[in-house]
Amino acid sequence: EILRQNGYVTGCFGKWHNGAHFPYDPAGQGFDEFYGFCAGHLNNYFDSPLQHNNKEIESTGYITDFLTDKAIEFIKKHQRHPFFCYVPFNLPHSPFQVPDAYFDKFKAIGLDDESACVYGMCENLDDHIGRILDCLDECALTENTLVIFISDNGPNTARYNGGMRGIKSSPHEGGTRVPCFLRLPGTLAAGKVITPIAAHIDILPTLIDLLHLQHSSLLPWDGISLVPLLFDDPAPWPKRKIFGHWPPYGTVRTDRHRLIIAPDHLELYDMIQDPTETSDIAVQETHVCRELLEAYDEWWESVTANEFDPLPIPIGIKHHPEVILPAHEAFLHPDPGIGIRYWGAAGWANDWITDWTSTDSYPQWLVQVVQDGEYQMAIDYGCNAENIGVQLTIEVSGQRLHCNINAPFDPPQKPSPDRVLRKEAYEKLWQRIELGSLRLNRGVTDLRLRAVAIPGPAAIDLKAVVIRKK
Repeated sequence: EILRQNGYVTGCFGKWHNGAHFPYDPAGQGFDEFYGFCAGHLNNYFDSPLQHNNKEIESTGYITDFLTDKAIEFIKKHQRHPFFCYVPFNLPHSPFQVPDAYFDKFKAIGLDDESACVYGMCENLDDHIGRILDCLDECALTENTLVIFISDNGPNTARYNGGMRGIKSSPHEGGTRVPCFLRLPGTLAAGKVITPIAAHIDILPTLIDLLHLQHSSLLPWDGISLVPLLFDDPAPWPKRKIFGHWPPYGTVRTDRHRLIIAPDHLELYDMIQDPTETSDIAVQETHVCRELLEAYDEWWESVTANEFDPLPIPIGIKHHPEVILPAHEAFLHPDPGIGIRYWGAAGWANDWITDWTSTDSYPQWLVQVVQDGEYQMAIDYGCNAENIGVQLTIEVSGQRLHCNINAPFDPPQKPSPDRVLRKEAYEKLWQRIELGSLRLNRGVTDLRLRAVAIPGPAAIDLKAVVIRKK
C-alpha cells in the first residue's frame, strides 16, 4: 500500500496467506496485479487452479514455472517505471510434488522419496529465482533494483537445517530462524554479514528508510529500520528482544539468549556458546529468565490488547459481488467431531465438511453485510446415493432458505502426483445448487447451514457456501 502510494506499480505472484476475502486479499492490500492463491497451500502443483486478480483461472504446467513467467512479464511490462514485484513461492511446502527431472536427480544419490522431492523443489526454486535475476540483467535493472530473499519459517520436515534445533512450529531456533539476503549493487556492499538479530517486522521500516518513501500510517510498528546496520552507522545499535508465540509456547530471542516459555517450565539457551541449544541454563541464569519473561508478558499484553475476535467476512462490496465461504473457514458446532467434522484432521485450506450425521450439528460463518439488498445463495456439495433426500436450510438474520438434495453427486478425488502420502485434503469436483435469495440488511450476522433432515447415514459433504449480491 505504501509503495503504491509512492508511485510504484505493485504485483504479487504466489501464495497469499493473509486473508482470502476483500479487503484482506491482495487487491485490498495494495497490489495492482495478482496471480496466485489465497490459502496455506494448494491441492496440486501441476495445472493448478489459481486467481488472477478477482477471477479464477487454470494455470498450465508446474506452479513455479507459471508464477515465474507472470513475475517476469510484470517486470518487463513495467521496467520503465518504479515497481514492486513480490514473489512468495509456495515451494517447498507440501504436498510433495515436483517434476521428474528434479526428483530423479536426488533419488539417484540415494535419498528417500520425501527428501528427494524437497531438495528437487529447492533446486527448482533456485532455477526460477535465477530466471528473475537474469530478467533484471536483460532489462538493465540490476544496478537500481533492490532484491530481498527471505523465507517464513523453518522446514516442515526433518531435514538439513544448519544444525539448528527444531523445525516449523518449534519455538527453538530451527523453527523461526531463516535466511535474509539483500542485494543492491553499488549501494549495498557485497558479502557483508550483519550479526545483530532482526526479523520480518523490520522489512517495512527498512524499505521506507532506504527508498525514502512517504507514508501516513496511523498504526504503531514493531520493527525498526536496518539501514544503520547496512551502512555501518557508528551510532549505537539498540539491544533488542524479538518475541514469538506458537501455542502453547512462547519465545524471546536476544543477541545472546533464547528463552523458551513452555506451559509448565522455562528453558534458556546461550545462542553464542550453544547455538544448537543442547544445554538448558535456566537454573543457572534465573535473573535472565525473569527479565525476559517479564518482557514477554508485556509484549503479550500489548499484542493481545484488541483480543482475537473472529473477523467477519464482508459480503456485498460493490466491485466484489460474489463471495465464497469455504468450508474450512466455518466454525463447526458444537465442536469438530461431534456429529460433523472436516475431512482432514485440522480443517486446513481446501478441506471440506464431512461425516455430518447429526441435525444438531452445523457449520457457521460470521459475515458482515456491507450493503442492504438481495443476496443469492448457493452451495457447492457432494452426496453419495445412500444419502440423498437430505433437507437443508440456510439461516441468516432470522431468514431461511430451504432445499432438498434429491440427486447424488459423488465423483472420485482427482489424481494427485504426490511423491509421498499427503496430510492435506485432495482435490475434488463439486456440484453447485442454487437455494434462492434473501434480502439482507447491513450489519454483522451469523450464517448457518442446517441439515434439518438426514434420512441416510449422513448429510452432504460441503465444500462452500456461495453468496452473490444482486
